Amino acid sequence: MTSTIAGFRFAAVSAGIRKDGRVDVALAVADRPAVVAGLFTRNLVRAAPVLVAEERVRSGLARAILVNAGCANACTGEPGLVATRETTESVARALGIPTEEVLPASTGVIGALLPTAKITSKAKELARSITPEGYADFAQAICTTDRWVKIAEAKIETSKGDPVSVLGIAKGAGMIHPDVGPPQATMLVFLFTDAVIKQEELQNALGQAADKTFNACSVDGDTSTNDTVLALASGASNIRLTASEIAPALITVCDKLARSMIADGEGANHVAEIRATGLANDADAKRVAQTMATSLLVKTALHGKDANWGRLLAAAGRSGVAFDPKVASIKIDDVEIVKNGLAVGADVEKAAAEILKGPSYTIEIGLGTGPGSFSYLTSDLGHGYVDVNADYRS
Repeated sequence: MTSTIAGFRFAAVSAGIRKDGRVDVALAVADRPAVVAGLFTRNLVRAAPVLVAEERVRSGLARAILVNAGCANACTGEPGLVATRETTESVARALGIPTEEVLPASTGVIGALLPTAKITSKAKELARSITPEGYADFAQAICTTDRWVKIAEAKIETSKGDPVSVLGIAKGAGMIHPDVGPPQATMLVFLFTDAVIKQEELQNALGQAADKTFNACSVDGDTSTNDTVLALASGASNIRLTASEIAPALITVCDKLARSMIADGEGANHVAEIRATGLANDADAKRVAQTMATSLLVKTALHGKDANWGRLLAAAGRSGVAFDPKVASIKIDDVEIVKNGLAVGADVEKAAAEILKGPSYTIEIGLGTGPGSFSYLTSDLGHGYVDVNADYRS
């Protein structure tokens, strides 16, 4: 793991927002105005920090990201917007930068107003604490029900000198069914690169990465009010990249973060990559894979390590995509349990059940000979998910 990302510094403090006293406010600062791109939840109910950050991203430049855990500041009306602006203003003042260049993000319980004073009182301490090595503290501070921090990186080899770096930091374990695009637990993702890149190129590459990763994964089918994905480019490498050059690295980092979030799904023990093939186009394949991945019957079967192929095929059948069930095939890793729409037999189902005991595996459903294919990540769903969420506000 790299120790630094050129052009950025990080810090985290405990502001007392969370009951347990853990670090709960995080700050990332660019040494100079950084090119910024952003994607935000398409949920019609949107938190105050989403509204403010989306507005500020339009300028194309940012200097800092201020994140808090323990309070989503969602469904809080005008007071929530005021709180978001006041907290970012206090940090901007401590850093000596324009308030409009500080991007807010929040995660936690919906309906609670952001405790402004708790954050503003820590602004100077945050500003004094930023270091290039502080990204690990930043990652820890943004966790809520997460069992572990989520950090990923990638290097882009170029002919122009040293590699360009991409660092990703994320949080998420529940309320994970991202639907992010331009226009309680949450998905927050922050990407940092030392590349030189135009804003429109970074936005394009970020959209590509999100569609292949975050918009293709689900823990519980619930899209948060606070989902935010931000990418900042410091330009410190002095190496200019295009969208096509940086997109593969963004996809790699986002894929690692998405897989970590799904593996950390509240109460989850297994990660399943559900792949639909043979459809008329990728859009149809995504619809089938998503329907299967979000089916409660499928997810509970995965929790029970039950190779219940009937649930898989039935979910595909209600996806709204036309196919001939008589040609359907289903494999769990390399074990084929359905061929030509019929069960292969008890012995292979037993072998498949052994695979389902593992932490991760692939389920592939073939529905024809068309070129369309798509993979969707999901987790199993068991008693632990209910335990976490039934007591979430207690």
